[in-house]
Amino acid sequence: MKVLNLIARLLDYPSEELVAHLDELTNWVAESDELDAPLRDMLLAFISHYECMDALDWQSEYDGLFERGRAVSLHLFEHIHGESRDRGQAMVDLTARYRSAGLELNERELPDYLPTYLEFCATQGEEAYGWVYDITHVIALLSARLSKRESPYHLLMDSLLLMAGVFVDLTALKEEVANEERDDTPEALDKIWEEEVVSFTGANNCDQSITRPSAAQLRDGQPLTWAPSAKDAAQNSAQPAPQE
Repeated sequence: MKVLNLIARLLDYPSEELVAHLDELTNWVAESDELDAPLRDMLLAFISHYECMDALDWQSEYDGLFERGRAVSLHLFEHIHGESRDRGQAMVDLTARYRSAGLELNERELPDYLPTYLEFCATQGEEAYGWVYDITHVIALLSARLSKRESPYHLLMDSLLLMAGVFVDLTALKEEVANEERDDTPEALDKIWEEEVVSFTGANNCDQSITRPSAAQLRDGQPLTWAPSAKDAAQNSAQPAPQE
């Protein structure tokens, strides 16, 4: 499922290499037989928004969107389990599922990071969309909240919903989140800092890199010609990769 790899790369931290290859990705989306018209249009609209933006500006926007507060966190279990003890066991179970599919995470990596999850889905052949379906309640919530913030990233969430074949009344969901208090304002962030114990040790530096599956592990063919891993993005970026 090359399109899942593509969305994973677009959702990951925007490296200079990603910016340099947007033309190539645009051509693939425009010419791919794997995509129907609505999905193609959403992906092209997203890429078009960022193709004239340099890497630093895109990175700054990304940090401001995903690294402040938790409402649009790309860590799935943040929305499912929050800080409950169930989150730890869910991490263990998901990591074991990745390993059974040939994906090995490094010891500091969080398996519920959405781009990582989508890379796993891309290895699952006909079952890929079923795995996407399992998280559509989170994806729909992210879509509504990103739309509220007028972020083009909602297009990637809408693309995933379309691929999963799920109808979600986004209008109603947007109305529900309209009255939510923002958790990324200076006041909200100050409150979080007051309530949480912050550790400045290396344990918090969660590298979101993964060991990508080999061609033999992919059930439906080769990945995109250019689809760098999150580790490549971190190494080629002037700023650190996203952290939990």
